[in-house]
Amino acid sequence: MEHASRKLVIRNIGLMLSGKLEQPIYDADCLIATDGRISDWGRETDLDTEGATTLIDAQGTTLAPGLIDSHVHPVVGDYTPRQQQLHWIDSTLHGGVTTMISAGEVHMPGRPKDIVGLKAMAIASQRWYENFRPSGVKVLAGAPVIEHGMEEHDFKDLADAGVKFLGEVGLGSVKDGKTARQMVDWARKYGIQSTIHTGGPSIPGSGLIDADMVLETGTDVVGHINGGHSALPDDQIVCLCEGCLKGLEIVHNGNERAALLTLNTARELGKMDQIILGTDGPAGSGVQPLGILRMVAMLSALGNVPAEIAFCFATGNTARQRELDVGLIERGFAADFVLMDQAQHSGGKTILESVQLGNLPGVGMTIIDGEVRSNRSRNTPPAWKIPEVVTA
Repeated sequence: MEHASRKLVIRNIGLMLSGKLEQPIYDADCLIATDGRISDWGRETDLDTEGATTLIDAQGTTLAPGLIDSHVHPVVGDYTPRQQQLHWIDSTLHGGVTTMISAGEVHMPGRPKDIVGLKAMAIASQRWYENFRPSGVKVLAGAPVIEHGMEEHDFKDLADAGVKFLGEVGLGSVKDGKTARQMVDWARKYGIQSTIHTGGPSIPGSGLIDADMVLETGTDVVGHINGGHSALPDDQIVCLCEGCLKGLEIVHNGNERAALLTLNTARELGKMDQIILGTDGPAGSGVQPLGILRMVAMLSALGNVPAEIAFCFATGNTARQRELDVGLIERGFAADFVLMDQAQHSGGKTILESVQLGNLPGVGMTIIDGEVRSNRSRNTPPAWKIPEVVTA
């Protein structure tokens, strides 16, 4: 017997954000997803909305791709020993984030640093977040921290087992650019993306990673270019913006002034497409369920960036830099969305004006793989309008 298709129809969308810098707003009021994948969007009068298994009335709210946190440090399940906190991933879903990317499970008590142990933990981490998705959130985990003694076959073993990311280069024993570059090249050969710690030390055992080492290492992402927590001097940040061809990652747990310097420099260089956002949590600064939304609002307000562009930093830019099938309103991409509206009594006449004034929007619903995962957020300010599930 054939499996019946799941058809999601979202109608009465007031504003659709695409995640694409080149066309951040779509002229559309309806979206259709089939079996958890985006199949069509546009004007409802032009679409086939018959046979919906789930029909959502967006009530004039804004639909955007689910937000992506490009830099988290998970451990296991929905728990972090770094802050002795449960359900932090579920709380982050209530901040509109539907995908998280691990920069290393570095807070695991007793984290193994021998090569057999670190490979085992990375593979286990990849597996347990693949098998168990807290509140439906996609946690792309299993990011080993490189240590001295690793050889090419170790990276092949990791890739063959499904590992797709390295933990932050510099959090382990490898501190010199030449050794790190060799390992990053091995990782890239087998399809594993890399991120480097940037700035001053963040945890015991980490050290200063300056611009010279970042450029020599050549990772795919400059991790927390605005420091995690301490930022590099201004001239080094400018140098990195000029010299790096890939992701320039700005994080919530960093230096806000350095974040704005990065944004302004990238704009001058025509590199806005390289800006991606993370929280770098859980960390000493805590867990920030609204960290990505806060970065969008802060960069829009203080960096003088239209809000629809700032949302691209948290969606499509990251999807493209990280080669993901989320974060864009694109046919065949995962049906992961956040439905938002202007927060009650906030300044501005529209949600975009309100965000550019530095206000958070109110999250009314999140959807992952075409399934509703949360309704009105318990963490954002309340929105004026809330979407409704009409049929399920």
